[in-house]
Amino acid sequence: MMAAMTAAERGLDVAVLEPNERYGRKVRITGKGRCNLTNDCDVRTVLANVPTNPKFLYSCLTAFPPEAVKRCFEDLGVTLKTERGGRVFPRSDDANDVADALARRLKELGVRHVRGRARGLAFDGDGAVRAVLSDRGEIACGGAVLCTGGLSYPATGSTGDGYGLAASAGHDIIPPRASLVPLVSPAGYCAALAGFAPRNVDLTVLEDGRAICTERGEMLFAHFGVTGPLVLSASAHMRRWGERTYALAIDFKPALDERKLDERILRDFEKYRNRDLANALMDLVPRSMIPVLVELTGIPGRTKVHDVTRQQRKELGALLKAFPVPLSGPRPVAEAIVTGGGVDVRQVDPRTMGSRLAPGLFFAGEVLDVDGYTGGFNLQIAWATGRCAGMAVGKDKRHD
Repeated sequence: MMAAMTAAERGLDVAVLEPNERYGRKVRITGKGRCNLTNDCDVRTVLANVPTNPKFLYSCLTAFPPEAVKRCFEDLGVTLKTERGGRVFPRSDDANDVADALARRLKELGVRHVRGRARGLAFDGDGAVRAVLSDRGEIACGGAVLCTGGLSYPATGSTGDGYGLAASAGHDIIPPRASLVPLVSPAGYCAALAGFAPRNVDLTVLEDGRAICTERGEMLFAHFGVTGPLVLSASAHMRRWGERTYALAIDFKPALDERKLDERILRDFEKYRNRDLANALMDLVPRSMIPVLVELTGIPGRTKVHDVTRQQRKELGALLKAFPVPLSGPRPVAEAIVTGGGVDVRQVDPRTMGSRLAPGLFFAGEVLDVDGYTGGFNLQIAWATGRCAGMAVGKDKRHD
């Protein structure tokens, strides 16, 4: 939509080949239906939140930074607000407002919505794109922008078609993988804690036992393992499954150091000194967590609090400061918010998003091998690359 709008505003004749009845089906479900459409920050901060090929995005982000994105949507009639962490949302908290604003603009500009799916590309003798082949027939063109997304949320239309189209033009495809995805744990206690949603915890990612990042926020235990905002962010750091082992450590009491936590536990133990351990932790953790804590400490649950040794108490504190969650892998890519991998950016001009191999072919968004962390950064990438492609498509006079 951004690429089409930009190209049409330049006076080009534009058609969008889109199988869905309405534009922006994926946009309409982002951010739990609220659409975190960018982050209120500078370009340097955006790049710091893009772990894959950030340098490739420098030109397009500089040309269309978050401030310009915000201005663009406000000009389209979408009133915005900024929340914690710089996350920008429509004031209405309705993602439909973002998609509908773009759809209205496309209609005003005379952009044609062609219902159908791209099946292939046709090239002339010089290797330039001359037509898009679809289930509705051949669409002749002087330029084509692939904005097909990745493999995430296939029900929205993102089924990986763009990878095959790019490959047909000679492009290499970095194997797609899940990014910003729930994580699977073999630990049975995750299922036992299913539905437990701790807030204001510190989550640390361990790669081969070494801490590589820590972030504070909220998460959710599930029958398969863990999910929620913190976990989705953490998953983006786990890029070498099969080569490295990954695990999580949760600090349930980040506001307390080990000494202060031990003092807190001692106060609770004094308060409940004649009770069984399993009945003396309700002030410290939610009830659903007590059986798991007792099991992991190895202290019999019927042990009287006054019989708990200093060492056992220390082990309980250590468990609350570094609760282990072993991991066996991510959930399927179809469940990921974002797909990593995609068109090799070394074969794409970062100034135009144009193919270095097939004149007249351009790329934007998730089909490229770029992805960011949560916080509006992936949609910022989509808008910036779409804008860049829309500004450049059709400028090659050889193929008008």
